[in-house]
Amino acid sequence: MSDDKSAREPIAEDARIDALEERLKTAREREEERNRPKASGADANYRSGNRVLADLLGGILGGLVIGFAVDSLFDTSPWGLLIGLFLGIVVAFRNIFKMASTQSQTPPEDG
Repeated sequence: MSDDKSAREPIAEDARIDALEERLKTAREREEERNRPKASGADANYRSGNRVLADLLGGILGGLVIGFAVDSLFDTSPWGLLIGLFLGIVVAFRNIFKMASTQSQTPPEDG
């Protein structure tokens, strides 16, 4: 009779394996949660601030370089430099306004 009873009951080793598999599954889920990239508002704000800074510096420096080149080629000092600087600032602010308007129109991402 003891043979029939042991054949119907799960072996103790199976219970340990099942418990180990459950622990491994839980550990994998925790590891995936821990390694999942988190999109926070601070990161997005930091990236936006860096882009605004890059647009401003790029527009101003680009306008200065192009204006200086125009002045050197056509001997129109200081007008080429001033016009280039003004156009660089205008382009930089246009890019910043365009970036701000596209960010305000996009819905926030679920994270």
